[in-house]
Amino acid sequence: MLRFYYVIIVSLPLIIYYVVKGRYIMRHPDKFSEDYCYKVARNMVRMTLRNSHVSTKAFGTENLPEEGGYIMFPNHQGKADALGIITSHDKPCSIVIDIKTAKMILTNEFIGILKGIRLDKNDMRQQMKCIKQVADEVKEGRRYIIFPEGGYNHNQNTLQEFMPGAFKSAVWSRQPIVPVALIDSYKPYGISSLKKVTMQVHYLKPISYEEYKSMSTQEISDMVKKMIQEKMDSVITST
Repeated sequence: MLRFYYVIIVSLPLIIYYVVKGRYIMRHPDKFSEDYCYKVARNMVRMTLRNSHVSTKAFGTENLPEEGGYIMFPNHQGKADALGIITSHDKPCSIVIDIKTAKMILTNEFIGILKGIRLDKNDMRQQMKCIKQVADEVKEGRRYIIFPEGGYNHNQNTLQEFMPGAFKSAVWSRQPIVPVALIDSYKPYGISSLKKVTMQVHYLKPISYEEYKSMSTQEISDMVKKMIQEKMDSVITST
């Protein structure tokens, strides 16, 4: 947590700037294009990572579909997970996030700028509405990040259980699934140090709707988890 508090202190003027700017954009969404909003969000991310002494290495960006919408399903390790993806993902994308986490200052504005979806884990009806909203928007060409583990708990480079329900949005959208393997993304804000750290983002081969349309959400979940685990094993054992 040392790095987390450090970046808040050294970035305070920029945090105030982006909170004000973010809230203005949220109040006037029709004035700003998705590309512009994503540029602002990425600048926020890059500022945060730079001041945190964190670098990101991305692999497999050529695997990302060039056209249309898709949903990225990464493993979850910590607060830097979404930052690593967004700083390495050139096209605008958004995110599904726990409604409680989204209330944090700057996170609220970050999600607002990206037009992200706030998920209430205690309200099943609201969850279904969120899943449908993601599916509808992805059909229209938007790109989303969904963490199928639902959260993290000091698991570091170890996978937790994937929730099959997270994949309903993909099934309903009939668009590609992009598994994403995050490695060492727990280090930025999960260890008490200010030393420079590097996290890795691996975009894996997309899974087309034709490949998963006959599968249950449990089978899709197991397949995605296996792909991520295999990539993590191959990278970690080779270093």
